Amino acid sequence: MSSSRPRLRRVTLVLRWTDPAATPDALRPCVATFGNFDGVHRGHRVVIGTLLAEAKARGLPAVAVTFDPHPIQVLHPERAPELISPGSLHEQLLEETGIDGLVVVPFTVDYAQQSPEEFILSTFVTGLGVKALIVGADTKGFGRGYTGDVDLIRELGQRHGFDVVVVPDQGNAARWSSSAARERLREGDVAGAAEILGRPHRVVGVVVHGFHRGRELGYPTANLERRSRGVVPADGVYAGWFTRLDLPPDHPDHRLPAAISVGTNPTFDGTERTVEAYCLDRTDLDLYGETVAVDFVEHLRPTLRFDSIEELLDAMAGDVVAAHAV
Repeated sequence: MSSSRPRLRRVTLVLRWTDPAATPDALRPCVATFGNFDGVHRGHRVVIGTLLAEAKARGLPAVAVTFDPHPIQVLHPERAPELISPGSLHEQLLEETGIDGLVVVPFTVDYAQQSPEEFILSTFVTGLGVKALIVGADTKGFGRGYTGDVDLIRELGQRHGFDVVVVPDQGNAARWSSSAARERLREGDVAGAAEILGRPHRVVGVVVHGFHRGRELGYPTANLERRSRGVVPADGVYAGWFTRLDLPPDHPDHRLPAAISVGTNPTFDGTERTVEAYCLDRTDLDLYGETVAVDFVEHLRPTLRFDSIEELLDAMAGDVVAAHAV
C-alpha cells in the first residue's frame, strides 16, 4: 500500500494525424513504431522507450502509429475484447509517453486488404520516411492474410534502407500483455493489473443521476454513465482515486481519494451493474454532468448482500477506513 498519490506526467504538445501520406514535414524522416497498444502497458512502454532513445540518438522525431477501431473489432467483432483504454483515453496514454507524433489510422476492411509489404512501404517508407522501425519480438499477423512478421520487416529494411530494432518480450513471471491485464481486471485483481500496466487502471465517464441512496445514507456517490470508457473490474469494493477532468490539474479538488463500488447493489435488489465512487469525507460536491476518471488501486472486499441498512452502514464505514489506509 502507498500513502502517496500517483505522479501525473505533464503532457507536451503531440501532433496527431490520420494519414501517413499527410505526415508533416517537421516529422519526417523519423524513427517509428506501430501497434494497437491497448492499455499502453509496461511492455508497450519499453518499446516506446526504445523508440524515444533511438530517436534521440539519431536526432530525429519519434512517431507512433496505431489504429482506430481496434483491428479485431472490424475483422472479427464476435471475438473482439473489451478495450482497456478505448478512444481518447488510448491516445492520451500514448501522448503522455513523450512521443512527437501520433498517427491514428482509421482501420477498415478495405485497409486490411493491404499486403504486409504494402503496409510497411506505404506507411513507413513513403509516408513517414522512416530511418529506424522499432518493433516488439512478438510483432506478427499484420497485413492481408495475417502473414506479416519481424522477419519480413527485417527483409524490407535491408531492401529499402531503414534499420529494424527488435525489442524482446517483457515481463517478470509472465509476459506483460493486454490480455493478461484484462484477465486480472476480470478477477478484480486491480493491483495485479497495475503491475502489468505500470499505473492504476482507469475508467472514464460522465457522472449521472442514480437512486440517490448513497446521499440518504451519508455517503453520496458519483455514478458513472453506463457507457463509460475502459474495462470495468469485477464486482467489489475498491480503494482508488477520483479525478475531475473538467477541473484544472492545480485545483484542490481535481484529484480526490475515493472508495469505489462496482456491482448491482444486491442489498436493494438492484439489477443494473454500476460504477459509483464516494470521495472520502466529502458530502459537498456537485458532480452531475462532469467528466471524471476513476483509478482502481486496491480491492477491499467482494460485493455483499446485507440483511439490514445498519449492517450496510457498518460495512461502508469500514470501507472508508480501509480506503483511507490505502
